[in-house]
Formats: sequence, structure tokens, C-alpha cells
Amino acid sequence: MKKQALIYLFLLYFGVTDFKAQDFSVPKEKDSYHTSGLWTGVYTKYRISERFLYYGEYHYRRRNNFINDMAQIYLRFGTTYLVNPKFEITAGIVTPVYWAPDQEAANIDKRVMQYRLWEQFLFVQSLDRAKIYHQLRFEQRWKRNYEKNSPFKLTYRFRYKISSYIPLNSDYLRPKTLFLSLYEEIFIQAGKSVIYDHMEDNRIFIGLGYILNSNIQLQAGYMYTYRHGGSPYLYEQRHIPRISLYHNLDFYKLKKERRKEVPILQHEF
Repeated sequence: MKKQALIYLFLLYFGVTDFKAQDFSVPKEKDSYHTSGLWTGVYTKYRISERFLYYGEYHYRRRNNFINDMAQIYLRFGTTYLVNPKFEITAGIVTPVYWAPDQEAANIDKRVMQYRLWEQFLFVQSLDRAKIYHQLRFEQRWKRNYEKNSPFKLTYRFRYKISSYIPLNSDYLRPKTLFLSLYEEIFIQAGKSVIYDHMEDNRIFIGLGYILNSNIQLQAGYMYTYRHGGSPYLYEQRHIPRISLYHNLDFYKLKKERRKEVPILQHEF
């Protein structure tokens, strides 16, 4: 009788241990789902003095079957300091507006603001005919959930982007040049509210661009991103066409040229 009791306890102990191992030790399999959107944006750089520029980004983004629903309006402002022609530093603010994925859900705000500070270092590298850009961007984000009266929480994001412009019908990048545009950008986030999704996103882009003149450049292409989809084992794969316009003005150069102009003197008769 004692032997049977000991065997029973032995089996019960290891049975429970095995059950716990299956529930908590064995990781779940990863799963993913696909979504699509459309991102349009305008990028501006306006030189206002020898070393300083105004920097701006203005984005309009849709989602669900590319254009079905509103996703974001994304506004980024900054001041750039030109250290030299191949290195610049930028800092400023970001004020994005996010639309809730489920607009019919109860007790939510359909639109939510975020507030951010950002800093950026941009390095330009020439490689034969192409140009390579290394961009390091840091963001301090105050964001909240869509539930009404949810508090703002501070998180941090670190981004590294490597991009390249390769001229296709010219020896270098100049007006009337068609070029290949490529980039990959990795996003890492941190903060008390960030639990499992420290690797926030990975974006890959391929597209074509055209330099219309010294002030205007157009780009269009396809971006694929892979990121966490709301749980430790669920991932989202996004397919997003992007259309962008780049506008540059050099007020400092125009001011210098005006100073060189010889004034027209009126003759007295």
C-alpha cells in the first residue's frame, strides 16, 4: 500500500511539473499578419544663414487596403546646423496625430496626439557615382493609449537609417537626373511601458526618384516593414507605397547674390 502511494505521488509530482513546463517554459510559435497602407509626404529644407536651415516633414498616411481608413497626420519641425558639407545636426519637435484602428469601439478617443522631441546626426558619404547617407535619430515620445483619460507615458526611440541615391541617366546627381533610391531603417525603443517590443520596427524601401531642378525632387516606391503586432509572438508585415516631394530653398545664397547686384542709378536732367 505504501509503495502504491509513493508511486502515485511520484507520478503526480512529475505530471504536474511536466504540465507546468508545457504551459510556461515552451515558447509559442511566432505568427504574423499582413496589412497595407499609403504614405505621402513633403520634406523641406530652407537655408536661412550660412550654417542654419529650417527642416520640416509633413506626412499624410492611410491604412487598410492601402487607402480605406485614416492612419496618421505626422508633422516634424526642426533646426539644422551645418557642421560641414558632409555632416549636419538637427533638433526639434514632432506633433503626430493618430487615428484609432477601431473607430466604433466604446470609451475611446478616435484621435490621439503625441508629443516628441527629436535629435538627429546625418553623415554623407560619396561612393563613386552614388551618395550614401547615415542617419542617427533619437526621439523622446510622450504617448498615450486610445482609451479615454489614459495617461501620457514617456518612451525613447533610437533609429539608424542607411540610404543611397544612385543616378541612372547621369554621372552624378544633378537636375534632370533619374535615380534609384534605397534605404533600410531599424527602430529600437525603450522605457518603463516597453515590455517585449524593444525591436520596434525594420523598414526597407526601394523606389525611383527624379531631380526636377535644384529646388524640387520627387520620389515614389515601395516600403516593407516588419514589426511587433501587439503581443510577444505576433508580428505585423506592412506593405506601403510611398510618394514624396522634396523642396529646398537657399535664402542665404539669394541674399548674397542680391548684395552683389549693382544698383541702377537714375540720372538727373
